[in-house]
Amino acid sequence: MQAKLTELKILLTEASDLRMAQAVLDWDQSTYMPAGGATARARHAALLARLAQEKATAPRIGHLLDELQPYAESLPYDHPDAALVRVARREYERNIKVPPAFMGQVYQLGAETFSAWAKARPENDFAALQPNLERILDNSRKLADFFPGYEHIADPLINYADYGMKATTLRQLFAELRAELVPLVQQITALPPADDSCLHRHFAQQGQLSIGEELARLVGYDYQRGRLDLTHHPFTTRFSDGDVRITTRVNETDLSDCLFSVIHEAGHAMYEQGVRPEFNGTPLGTGTSAGVHESQSRLWENLVGRNHGFWVYAYPRMQAAFPGVLDDVSLETFYRAINKVARSLIRVDADEVTYNLHVMIRFDLELSLLEGSLSIRDLPEAWHARYQSDLGVRAPDDRDGVMQDVHWYYGIIGGVFQGYTLGNIMGAQFYNVALQAHPEIPAEMRAGRLDTLHRWLIDNIYQYGSMFTPDELVQRVTGGPLSIAPYMAYLRSKYGSLYNL
Repeated sequence: MQAKLTELKILLTEASDLRMAQAVLDWDQSTYMPAGGATARARHAALLARLAQEKATAPRIGHLLDELQPYAESLPYDHPDAALVRVARREYERNIKVPPAFMGQVYQLGAETFSAWAKARPENDFAALQPNLERILDNSRKLADFFPGYEHIADPLINYADYGMKATTLRQLFAELRAELVPLVQQITALPPADDSCLHRHFAQQGQLSIGEELARLVGYDYQRGRLDLTHHPFTTRFSDGDVRITTRVNETDLSDCLFSVIHEAGHAMYEQGVRPEFNGTPLGTGTSAGVHESQSRLWENLVGRNHGFWVYAYPRMQAAFPGVLDDVSLETFYRAINKVARSLIRVDADEVTYNLHVMIRFDLELSLLEGSLSIRDLPEAWHARYQSDLGVRAPDDRDGVMQDVHWYYGIIGGVFQGYTLGNIMGAQFYNVALQAHPEIPAEMRAGRLDTLHRWLIDNIYQYGSMFTPDELVQRVTGGPLSIAPYMAYLRSKYGSLYNL
């Protein structure tokens, strides 16, 4: 059986290597590639996506999985070999339903549209994107239709990102969360807002990148296996366990944009850096879902990065990075500024209390687009209407409206946003358990030591990669199912104190 297991790993790694080569080109397109390379890059992406899909659906993989099934069933559920066969089979059975040529088309259109978005957004030109976005929507429906029998057309797309989740489940969860959040938002925003003017002074790009790099290293990001670069919309990408890269963007009059995107992306990257090295190249060698991934980015960004204790240590270093700029700003003023609650336009800049309302808007619009009750042509106005009704704000243009997030302009509409809210919920659950196991974490944080928390996350979440489904992982780590209770308790405690509720 070991010979067959070795052969299976070789075949799976070949498919993975092609996807990683494609990821390198995607990273280059988002960072350093000149605009003139867009057409050729889309062709490169299409070829690699098709070849990777052909490799991933080779009949020999199916035969090996059949032959290895009795061996896998003889092992404990949490044995790595059992997990490999189980997860590889799940992915293989999904992959064989999607023609390689179609995957090539999806990636080619995604690469073309990303380049168009990078040009069109600064110009506030949604019309330039509309034809491609209509094609992306058509591809998204076709992809879903490769998986007949769904309850909702979004279900197969959601399942790609968050295995086991469905539109009905998410609608129920989001309704439960909304019922708790809306009154809290109303309560806080009825009060005088925190003064965040200290975040809108002039902060030189190099200083922001330097302090961002320092804080990412502080929380545990390993620069021997990563790097930080600039891009249009921050992201993390993994090429191997030894090469996990993060990106950010800089606004010299908004310190929080770069600062928290770096910590957010570092959270993603630390998850990938923490997977067992022996899983590299296999379906186990990456985070298990979008939601679990976002639990780590949001945990580090918010539960650590917006924590008062963290800034007891980090704020003097922030002041040193910008000589004279923050000398007159106290720690308390800075802490209140980075935790200001306001009805805002931009998701990535949103505070913890309103953030999930941004996600729910996008989720609902995705479902309407896929259902056919909303057209791409009408999407910009639908976006503005939802922001007006849900958050009481309206963007002056499409640049900060429907064009603000890159996700829909990079290949698929459906299943791309729910992970952020799932991550917020899971992150609070995980952090609660970590504090129960190690009550010393807050004191260590004040002293600039995050290693206890980081090690606990490696031991309980990161190392397993995709061995367990999201539901299984939440149950293993917390002893119970997904629950909004710890998250809401965290928000009420923190913001109740900040706003004297």
